[in-house]
Amino acid sequence: MGKKIFLVDDDRSILTTLTLLLEQEGYEVESFTEGFSFFSRFEKQKPDLILLDIKMPGMTGIEVLKKIRQSSAIPVVFVTSKEEESDEIQGFSLGADDYIKKPFSPTLLLARIQALFRRYEGQEERASLFEKKGLVLNKETQKCFWKNKEVDLTLTEFQIVLCLAERMGVVKTRENLIHASYGQETYVDDRTIDSHMKRIRHKFKCVDEDFNQIESLYGLGYRWK
Repeated sequence: MGKKIFLVDDDRSILTTLTLLLEQEGYEVESFTEGFSFFSRFEKQKPDLILLDIKMPGMTGIEVLKKIRQSSAIPVVFVTSKEEESDEIQGFSLGADDYIKKPFSPTLLLARIQALFRRYEGQEERASLFEKKGLVLNKETQKCFWKNKEVDLTLTEFQIVLCLAERMGVVKTRENLIHASYGQETYVDDRTIDSHMKRIRHKFKCVDEDFNQIESLYGLGYRWK
């Protein structure tokens, strides 16, 4: 059986189109027109990926994502007609793994989904545990610990931290971090990394208020001390 994808969108025509497209590629699909029915199902079974609209009645996509991230790091991709840059930045800052604008190219959408799954699977193929200077990263479970306290990271955030940590003291450009977390075939704006980094720092500070291991170097990028 293929990987399971949950679709959440109040536009039934979009749900029908996406369901047919994904099922033709071998994915198992379940669709929901609003957040409440989605969470009723989500509590019983977790998918491998979630495609989520932002503008929905009742519970918005942003609110759905916030609730998902309270308990899960499952990859979430926004597929939405909202085009404001602020919406995209907010989505990434809350833990979205990708953002695709409607109307979308079916080929591009499938490529982004496949790239996201490859990123996840690629982590599993590498050595499972990284430990250094108080940081522990379990690549098999995607768990992160700082000074023996768990830091709840999304898949994308986990890979950004791993990229920095594997070469502590070495500056990583935004392009380096994009390739490590999204893959070379995916275009992502540089500012997306800044949004991720802001959220990563916040999460580490939640378990250690003195955390300052991630340095910003103006015009260069970031490094883990």
